[in-house]
Amino acid sequence: MKNKVWFITGASKGFGFAIAQAALATGDEVAVTVRKNAEEVEARLGGGHRLLTVTLDVTNEREVKAGVALAIERFGRIDVLVNNAGYGLLAATEEASAEEVRKQYETNVFGLLNVTRAVLPAMRKQGSGHIINTSSLFGYFNVTPGFGLYGSTKYAVEGISEGLATELKPLGIKVTAAAPGLFRTDFASADSYQRGATVLDAYASTVGAMRGHIDNFNGTQKGDPSKLADVIIKLAASENPPLHLPIGPDAIKNWRDKTALMSKEVDAWEAVSNSTDL
Repeated sequence: MKNKVWFITGASKGFGFAIAQAALATGDEVAVTVRKNAEEVEARLGGGHRLLTVTLDVTNEREVKAGVALAIERFGRIDVLVNNAGYGLLAATEEASAEEVRKQYETNVFGLLNVTRAVLPAMRKQGSGHIINTSSLFGYFNVTPGFGLYGSTKYAVEGISEGLATELKPLGIKVTAAAPGLFRTDFASADSYQRGATVLDAYASTVGAMRGHIDNFNGTQKGDPSKLADVIIKLAASENPPLHLPIGPDAIKNWRDKTALMSKEVDAWEAVSNSTDL
């Protein structure tokens, strides 16, 4: 089997970096995107001629198209797209400004769409490819105080992935929404997520409590990013990959808890809901 060509966004650290490392270790060719410090990231990955590091912002469609073109010029194709770029916003829904919410969606949702649109022409021409969209356990069960808006972007990622899978299946292109649980990345570090500028006393016991201990939580997560990267490598090698893939025991539990709650509520209201036909 020929080596794959990967295009991985948000690869300066965390999942993106770990996946790039794992793909390079298999002998694959990898294009990664970062917003800054490209030379430093390239040195840490050490991929030599099999690595291309591109500086771009996924919210800038012109930069995205140029970055994808560079990868195709260098490697000739893109077999696996990993839409990983994103960040968390810690704020109650009422506290978050329109600008803060817009920025969250611009990166986590519209940025993902920019990259996907840029890569798809090459995948369609090949008649093959696999798009792996990084979702989250919050994209299954959105009940963590302060991360409701972030979770809503991951619900969007799940929905976009479903729609894409339906459209792209006849074209030979696969889609997976990979939803990690809590892994020991820098997601919970102060330089990786953003706090809303407004703080309301009304949310002191919920969002306020999360603000109070999230920094202590950083570095204590059970998930091993290198093991998640191994899962993504296996996923990309699968002939029949899943559309939805929770990764980690906590992500699986969130999925089961959500489906159980939905079943319970539908059952409780089924008679009422079924009374609406003409």
